[in-house]
Amino acid sequence: MITVHNLHKTYGTKPVVTDISLEFPTAGITSLIGPNGAGKSTLLMMIAKLLEPSSGHIALNGQKVNNIKTAEYAHRVATLRQSPGFNLRLTVEELISFGRFPYSRGHLTQEDRDIIEESIEFLELEAIRNAYLDELSGGQRQMAFLAMTVAQKTDILLLDEPLNNLDMKHAVQIMQALRRLCDEQGRTVLLVIHDINFAANYSDHIVALKNGTLKFNGSSEQVITENNLKALYDLDFEVIRNKRGCLCNYFNL
Repeated sequence: MITVHNLHKTYGTKPVVTDISLEFPTAGITSLIGPNGAGKSTLLMMIAKLLEPSSGHIALNGQKVNNIKTAEYAHRVATLRQSPGFNLRLTVEELISFGRFPYSRGHLTQEDRDIIEESIEFLELEAIRNAYLDELSGGQRQMAFLAMTVAQKTDILLLDEPLNNLDMKHAVQIMQALRRLCDEQGRTVLLVIHDINFAANYSDHIVALKNGTLKFNGSSEQVITENNLKALYDLDFEVIRNKRGCLCNYFNL
């Protein structure tokens, strides 16, 4: 379990994250939601050990993460940053093999190859495994980067806006894949997401931030209410629930 205690982050005199304390449940999807500038990505990158907190601390299963060596942390937590990019000309399969670097350091074993194959099959990328990344659509590339992250075989995955600039089909495919990772493999996923309807329908837990502070924290059913969403986004919402899911309507209200 990841916990954060009295976490602060400032850039110069500007506070970005202010006094956040919470626990992230395991074996499920937690979505970080909120308007632009809320501190969502900053919080995620501090958990990823890619940003240093100004004060407070983060713990993984009770151990402060700043006491965990980076190489060891990469065996336990995988991170997919926003708009990842490689300047090298790589195939999908070659990209996915980078997920095994914390273990093999570039010298792939049979176990590594089996895991790469498993990740390709899990995300149904067989048809494009030999395609070069620069020949793919944005959605296909994002699926390939997700497969690389899955291949790292960590209990925890941190994803910064994985649905950014994706069409509806690819966004659904990624969220369904994340749901399966949690339900079938018991993995824990923390992601920053802007689409409130994807957050409402796929998340077990939601953390809502605004102006760098924690506004709401709880199950999807607890957090996704008309009053909460209005306070978070300064918009009127209509929340419609039925047996197929939840629709958060904010158009023409």
